[in-house]
Amino acid sequence: MDWRRRIFLLVEIFLLAGLSRSTPTTLEGPFKPVTIPFDSSLRRGSQDLPTDDPRLQRTRPHGFPEQIKLALSHHGSMWVSWVSGDYQIGDNVVPLDPSTTKSFVLYGTSTHNYDFLAEGSVVVYSQLYPFVGLLNYTSGFNHHVLLDGLKASTTYYYRCGSSLERLSEELSFTTLDDRGYPARIAVVGDLGLTYNSSATVDHVIRNDPSLLLMVGDLTYSDQYITNGTGSLCFSCAFPDAPIRETYQPHWDHWGRFMEPLTAKVPMMVIEGNHEIEPQALGKTFESYKARFSVPPGSNSSLYYSFDVGGIHFLMLGGYIDYNRTGAQFAWLKDDLQRVNRLLTPWIVAAWHPPWYNSYGSHYREVECMRLEMEELLYNAGVDIVINGHVHAYERTNRVYNYELDPCAPLYIVVGDGGNIERVDTEHADDPGRCPKPEDNVPQFGGVCAQNFSTGPAANQFCWGRQPDWSALRDGSFGHGVLEVKNNTHALWTWYRNQDVYGDSHLGDQIYIVKSPQCRNYPAFQADERSGGNSGSLSRILGALAILLLL
Repeated sequence: MDWRRRIFLLVEIFLLAGLSRSTPTTLEGPFKPVTIPFDSSLRRGSQDLPTDDPRLQRTRPHGFPEQIKLALSHHGSMWVSWVSGDYQIGDNVVPLDPSTTKSFVLYGTSTHNYDFLAEGSVVVYSQLYPFVGLLNYTSGFNHHVLLDGLKASTTYYYRCGSSLERLSEELSFTTLDDRGYPARIAVVGDLGLTYNSSATVDHVIRNDPSLLLMVGDLTYSDQYITNGTGSLCFSCAFPDAPIRETYQPHWDHWGRFMEPLTAKVPMMVIEGNHEIEPQALGKTFESYKARFSVPPGSNSSLYYSFDVGGIHFLMLGGYIDYNRTGAQFAWLKDDLQRVNRLLTPWIVAAWHPPWYNSYGSHYREVECMRLEMEELLYNAGVDIVINGHVHAYERTNRVYNYELDPCAPLYIVVGDGGNIERVDTEHADDPGRCPKPEDNVPQFGGVCAQNFSTGPAANQFCWGRQPDWSALRDGSFGHGVLEVKNNTHALWTWYRNQDVYGDSHLGDQIYIVKSPQCRNYPAFQADERSGGNSGSLSRILGALAILLLL
């Protein structure tokens, strides 16, 4: 490790002395478990927005682009996606012909002056139910255009459409810094389309993110049968139909609802269980796959990775094969081996169902996935894991295999975006609330609920108090913001919907700090690659960081 790098790290640590001393850091942990009691003055949920709400209506003339959204791709590129044309719903539907339309984007670096044109592709999908009483659906045109060769930290102005006569109004986005870190990454899970969802999105917009991370369960279209009638029981009305019939126009409503944010800020998504949407012939995830574009590299939109400056993001699928003999595991192992921690010091992983969750809902539901993948992520030095699925907030201490470990990831559950299924408030350790293993069966994979072998819950499935690895839990709706400050420090903030907007009203805030004793620490990585002795330098830097931050 050369002296320039050492000086940089020392300067970095001294600069961090100016960070707020009132905000805790993970170096001070592990923290004693805290539970925020549910505020009984609040409602646990809210209804979906009515279909005649202005936010769900088409705002452009017929045939013009709508539901416009951005997504990151490989280095220096951005996806622009939108929908045009009309969907059809009924007993007999005839899919639109993608060859009858075009997809292109005009764009440039000054307003109303477009130096570039990019063309793309069109996808039409259908959701089919050959059962009496259920209506079939076929989509409008789903357009996807890749803008390549973009400059970093640059504002681009664009218009999209199928012809010059039917273009969107001028929109804009700003590309991210390819060497530093995004200013603010908004993190949302289990959003839906309720009044609480609206409060969450309004709060996200006010937080002015440069990137939006959606960790599954986007629209909850499968909360409706195909005629648009709400049904929490799903197959009760049609017992011979596939489980969870879906009302696909709900996706179109959601796309319009999100456009004020997604037409300006790239949104990276991963599927949740409500995106499975089984239909005839065993097809699943058809809407998700048709409506969203993701970076290349994994040959699947159900799992992938991407870099944003110094962060490597892993987006994993919890509802497809995650076993060690499967394609996703092989891809993940190869992807992690390719990560250069000098270029991307941070690894943030996200998928929908959490491994670490102390609520009764979905408790230890995906233990099979944890048993297959946790060791791989731990050995790779993953820093942060973000999940949804549980409709509440929970932040852990650093944990591996249910044991506190200063070099393990910190897990965050943010399945609290505002969905129609209400917020979760009961915990597995509440008296009489311990679920049985068969109570939480995943929609993919089997049940692997093994007993703990060590720790305070040895030989038990549940235990009588909040576990040591659970640092803070709060049954409220909200969203998170991740701000990576430099190579060793990231600020995590969680905002509750019921709080007044502003930094003086925070549900949770902590600096996530890499421990100098761990292999994911930048100085350790640099010395290891250069063949030097990292131990003494890492210990010195770590001691300085602790003294200055505390």
